[in-house]
Amino acid sequence: MGRLRGYFFDTYALIEYLRGEPGYRDKIEGGGITCILNLMELYYKTLVEHGEELAEKVYLAFRVFTIEFDDDDVRNAMKLRLRLRNKGIKLSYADAMGYYLSLKHQVRFLTGDRAFRELDNVEFLQ
Repeated sequence: MGRLRGYFFDTYALIEYLRGEPGYRDKIEGGGITCILNLMELYYKTLVEHGEELAEKVYLAFRVFTIEFDDDDVRNAMKLRLRLRNKGIKLSYADAMGYYLSLKHQVRFLTGDRAFRELDNVEFLQ
């Protein structure tokens, strides 16, 4: 599998981009990937804070960046989640899947979530 371009967009990164945070703008507009679990989180947060109309627009705008994952990805992401948990790093299911996919596709994981601060392959922005 060849290296993809850009970053894996964590939900945190997508939210900060929508808030207009300049550190995220160039990175996200430069291209990358995310997964449906991150869009699920983004949709919900937007729905709660801004309503259904904007949630739909945001969802559709970022849907083009989504990549699929399969059963093996689920298993491997949960094994990674357990390994990290055993080191004291607690990730949600969505975060574990996103981080795993970033490793699999050889793109940096873009986030400002403190849980990722010390992990490899992470572009951490605050």
